[in-house]
Amino acid sequence: MSAPVAEDVRLVALTGGISFPSSSRLLADLLVARAAAHLEAAGRTVATRVVEARDVAEDAATATVLGFRSAELTEALTAVEEAHLLVVTTPVFRGTFSGVFKTFVDLLDGRRVTGTPVLLGAAGGTPRHTLVVDQALRPLFAFMGAVLVPVGVYASTADWTVERLPTEALAERADRAGAQLARLASLVDDPALGPRRSLSSGA
Repeated sequence: MSAPVAEDVRLVALTGGISFPSSSRLLADLLVARAAAHLEAAGRTVATRVVEARDVAEDAATATVLGFRSAELTEALTAVEEAHLLVVTTPVFRGTFSGVFKTFVDLLDGRRVTGTPVLLGAAGGTPRHTLVVDQALRPLFAFMGAVLVPVGVYASTADWTVERLPTEALAERADRAGAQLARLASLVDDPALGPRRSLSSGA
């Protein structure tokens, strides 16, 4: 009898940006790329996906007010809930996460996020909003029982070049955080952390 084939690591990014191109999307792409590189270096196969809260913002508002969830919204929520690893980024508006982002997160089934390793990031105009990661995002996902990467990543306008590429300093921070998220992949199979899907069996 052949051994079971290991399932791809589902690495999903949720981003709350509303502009295009969005700095929070750029940050999410950077963090996903670095985490995926570390996972692949460790012999894992990785399937990545980006969920943009902006794309289902109207549906999320309707679901919040009327309770009706469209197929597109349901699919986006399910993608986040069934992720093995999550990268979460948001722009900073008035000292906290975006409303589009929070509306989407409020519709998640927190029980399905319990035990999920999550890397947090935020994008803002100036360094003064650095604490948003720890003072706004971290409590939100800790409430749902997520396993949070100790280091979050904040990126200001100065962290990007005119070509919208990360500076060396931002790239180093992203690589360090991505490595930490990749190391937490082993926790997905720990039953003590909640009802996570198994990476080894696909169950």
